[in-house]
Amino acid sequence: METNHNEPKYIGVKGARVHNLKNVNVDVPLHQIVGVAGVSGSGKSSLALGVLYAEGSRRYLESLSTYTRRRMTGAAKAQVDEVLYVPAALALHQRPGIPGIRSTFGTGTELLNSLRLMYSRLASHRCPNGHYIEPTLKVAAEQEILCPVCGEKVHAPSAEELAFNSQGACQRCGGTGSVRTVDFDSLVPDDSISIDEGAVAPWNSLMWSLMTDVCREMGVRTDVPFRELTDEEKEIVYHGPAEKKHIFYKAKKSNQAGELDFTYYNAVYTVENALAKVKDEKGMKRVEKFLKEDICPECGGSRLSEAARAPRLRGISLDEACKMTLKELVDWVAGVPDSLPEEMRPMAESICESFQAVAKRLMDLGLSYLSLDRTASTLSTGERQRMQLARAVRNRTTGVLYVLDEPSIGLHPSNIKGLNAVMHDLVADGNSVLLVDHDTQILSEADWLIEMGPEAGVGGGYVIAEGSIPQIISNKKSMIGPFLAKTADMHVRTQAGKEEVFTLGKLHLSTDNIHTVKPLEVDIPKGRLTVVTGVSGSGKTTMVLESLIPGLEASFCGEHLPKHVKSISAEGIAHVKLIDASPIGINVRSTVATYANIHDELRKIYAKTADAKDRKYKAGDFSYNTGKLRCPVCDGTGQISLDVQFLPDVDIPCPECGGSRYAKEAWQISYENKQGNRYSLPELMEMDVNTALQAVKDLKLVHQRLGVLKNLGLGYLTLGEETPSLSGGEAQRLKLASEMGKGQSDSVFVFDEPTIGLHPLDVQTLLGVFQALVDNGATVLVIEHDLDVIRNADYIIDMGPGGGEEGGRVVACGTPEQIAANEESVTGKYL
Repeated sequence: METNHNEPKYIGVKGARVHNLKNVNVDVPLHQIVGVAGVSGSGKSSLALGVLYAEGSRRYLESLSTYTRRRMTGAAKAQVDEVLYVPAALALHQRPGIPGIRSTFGTGTELLNSLRLMYSRLASHRCPNGHYIEPTLKVAAEQEILCPVCGEKVHAPSAEELAFNSQGACQRCGGTGSVRTVDFDSLVPDDSISIDEGAVAPWNSLMWSLMTDVCREMGVRTDVPFRELTDEEKEIVYHGPAEKKHIFYKAKKSNQAGELDFTYYNAVYTVENALAKVKDEKGMKRVEKFLKEDICPECGGSRLSEAARAPRLRGISLDEACKMTLKELVDWVAGVPDSLPEEMRPMAESICESFQAVAKRLMDLGLSYLSLDRTASTLSTGERQRMQLARAVRNRTTGVLYVLDEPSIGLHPSNIKGLNAVMHDLVADGNSVLLVDHDTQILSEADWLIEMGPEAGVGGGYVIAEGSIPQIISNKKSMIGPFLAKTADMHVRTQAGKEEVFTLGKLHLSTDNIHTVKPLEVDIPKGRLTVVTGVSGSGKTTMVLESLIPGLEASFCGEHLPKHVKSISAEGIAHVKLIDASPIGINVRSTVATYANIHDELRKIYAKTADAKDRKYKAGDFSYNTGKLRCPVCDGTGQISLDVQFLPDVDIPCPECGGSRYAKEAWQISYENKQGNRYSLPELMEMDVNTALQAVKDLKLVHQRLGVLKNLGLGYLTLGEETPSLSGGEAQRLKLASEMGKGQSDSVFVFDEPTIGLHPLDVQTLLGVFQALVDNGATVLVIEHDLDVIRNADYIIDMGPGGGEEGGRVVACGTPEQIAANEESVTGKYL
């Protein structure tokens, strides 16, 4: 077949003005890996997602009706003069949505489809009398099968009948694997008080107060502390029979009294009865504090019905296969064809091959430690993104522009090789890859690099360098060049020597095994920067987020430690603060200014201006959520939703206020600074932090709070920016704003992968933030894969050596030099 030599070689972008892009003209090569680099807020995502992806995905919609297209163009057309030769585009976002309860690693990767097909076609099936018949081709041929032992007809289930989201669901839990049961610990939260004083909690909120009178008639003492009751009395409270009792009842709030017959509702039944009658969320809230999620006793959490668990392949059932790690399952599947009669092997090889092709991709991306029954909502952001990536490659598309938004998130340096292989496969299939990332290990794979900058926010939005990797390295204007060339010095803080690490004290954690993590004994130096490292699935999150943090919190309150935590000692520590990448706020009403406590101050200042006093405006009127000055069209959200027939609603900037959230009157009230410049509140909210710092120089408190944001490397964010839309790294640093500058010697700060979305230069700023916390006496603990952060640690705890069952122990501890010299440490090899 002849190729068309006139085929376009690049996407031509002219006059791009999305967000902070300054009329950018750039050519983006097709059928190559093109990297987009730059400091946070420099315009990388604006170019990649705001222009190229937005325009590419808009072309998908060209086939829709004229009416729908007309409604869409107002929302989706990027601010750009021209984009030529852009292919249809798919974006793999930095934060994929969290899947629902019915989604597992097996369903999300579609590996479970192949596995169910194996069990449907290749397994030994059970007859109604419990005899197993050998695997046979008759199943695939849909012939009648009779049991050789008892002659009964055998029903071989279809793949659909083995699905927990369909006909194979466990009847008890409906295929979710868990059931809600009464939490006994919640029924009597304080056993030092009597039943008359309200010891039985569900009787106080879900039942009439006279239940204490009925309980007394059942033979239970209600005037002594609950803990002094006999076992028989307690049994009556929890499980007593529903007997009718004649009681004399006196209302607490009035003098009314009387005699009546009333049926006894024990504490457990009270909760179960209330749960059965729940009609809305409000009702559920009253009941749910007495409930806990438990593994379904019927299916053992496998989600499958008894019939779906019956077929046997290589001696095990489908639910047992789903419990294996992917690595174990790959080895097991490899042995399936040879375990079958000769005539079945060609069919078996075909089914098994489709499984192995997908599984290999996921293994290459470092997910070998996950089992197919792992609930998808419990996976990390990076794990979910790699699932997406493997699915994209499996689809074997051609001519598509794949926009990868920071795919290196959550990847240990040893896993990045697999990610690079995936990108090359996409290109080999005739696609184009646009890669937004900061990790030099992955950027150096790019055939072409476009670097945005030179600064963040207003000072960014220009293309400062473009070319091949050698060209970028030799370009004096490039800011990423020295990091690609490995000539940049990333040692930015003075580290404690190996003799000094523990001189300020230590925290000690002792745990039993949990998940795939073995029993641990771990020391963490107090008042130092400690980094926890290891490949994906090695147990970092389990040790820090599921053991250390809940253990410390329980010890502060004098509560029971989590079951798997044997002991924890943390002398002088009174607070533990988790600074993670979860989004801030849930809707567009939360902005940088409201979260950083700047907006309230500004409202008070504007209420004191002469303009506001003339019009009798108070501070509350300047709230864009509830005040008189909010925009009447969008109600202060800055955007309106368009109903686009059968497509999802589309949000566009409010045509009345242009997205400022304020009514026209608010623009007429201005504050004058000492330099004689006048600004309205909507104008200030549209400024980025760096610009606003100049405008409010003489407002001491506001200036101080904005200065903290600038020092955290967030100077490019605008005050009115919605917090839910911030990247993971931005959200983490904004959460820190209120903590900076205080004495922190009694606090432990835990950071979960804080370098998400950070350029190496921004990582230097972040290390400065860690140093400021340590200077104030804080103990800083960081879960991280970024080698520059790891190199700057005082102490490293390296988990591993592998993921899943092959990990879960501390492989090495020590200073960066000690880890680098330790041959057992995978992280050490990259240091």
